[in-house]
Amino acid sequence: MRVVVTGGAGFLGSHLCERLIERGERVVALDNFVTGAAANVAHLQDNPRFELHQVDVTRDVTVDGDVDLVLHFASPASPVDYLELPIETLEVGSIGTMHALALAKDKGARLVLASTSEVYGDPEVHPQPETYWGNVNPIGPRGVYDEAKRFAEAVTLAHRNTLGVNTGIVRIFNTFGPRMRPNDGRAIPNFIRQALAGEPVTVAGDGSQTRSICYVDDLVTGILTMADSGHAGPVNIGNPHEISMKDLAEWIISLTGSSSVIQYIPRPVDDPSVRRPDTTLAQELLDWQPQVAIEDALLRTIDWFRAEVATAHITEPPLDARETAHILAGH
Repeated sequence: MRVVVTGGAGFLGSHLCERLIERGERVVALDNFVTGAAANVAHLQDNPRFELHQVDVTRDVTVDGDVDLVLHFASPASPVDYLELPIETLEVGSIGTMHALALAKDKGARLVLASTSEVYGDPEVHPQPETYWGNVNPIGPRGVYDEAKRFAEAVTLAHRNTLGVNTGIVRIFNTFGPRMRPNDGRAIPNFIRQALAGEPVTVAGDGSQTRSICYVDDLVTGILTMADSGHAGPVNIGNPHEISMKDLAEWIISLTGSSSVIQYIPRPVDDPSVRRPDTTLAQELLDWQPQVAIEDALLRTIDWFRAEVATAHITEPPLDARETAHILAGH
């Protein structure tokens, strides 16, 4: 197949590109490099089946030649990013999604939308099944991300039901693994970075709030299984392994062998109290469930961070300097 991956140089997008290349597919990765980085797919650049192009999907999505599958993963995804980039986040969820859908319609391709567990907001139903409508504050600081994804789901279904576009929606729960940015505002990279540096590990509130964490390899398998199916979704893709933030911080401190202590900081506005996917639908429709043990996954991620720190490869994209075309060698 020839697959277009929007956000292909981001954390999840780069892992999707890598897996697709391993499967023997041809991949066209599109990214504007606001939160993604060409370094995430540098190891694929010499493969003749891989292309990387700097594209802002809110302006246009044009790809020459045949396209069989569009994976729409372009969006800021961490609180640090979408709170700094609220307009861009809303635009990529709305205009960007419509452009990706137009490409899929024009090419007769299937499109899979990366939605999020954030559509459930601070849930009053636990665990969260796909039938739950959510509890989202549309005017709160997190609303720019939550509502962008809720709109993206609505416009995706509208294109499927009205225009006959072959679409699928995956609701992604908290995911971690190599290539996460150490300062992206999400718990696991923050905890690992702080523990490796021997700094206080900062836990929001009293640390009792929970998340369900899934290793990126499992998530990619679930997404591509959904892509290979004909199902419309939405389907929850995540690991039901639920853990409090305090327990997660203590676990990471132990696994890193760090002397760090926990430091409690104010809890963000509208921070969800609980999060756990009901994955019954994924098991029944896709025969999918996570395979990687969380401790093994955390150790792999810690080893990656430790190696990157040791070789000084970890960098943050310059959010205050958007011009990054120079990093695209040969494209």
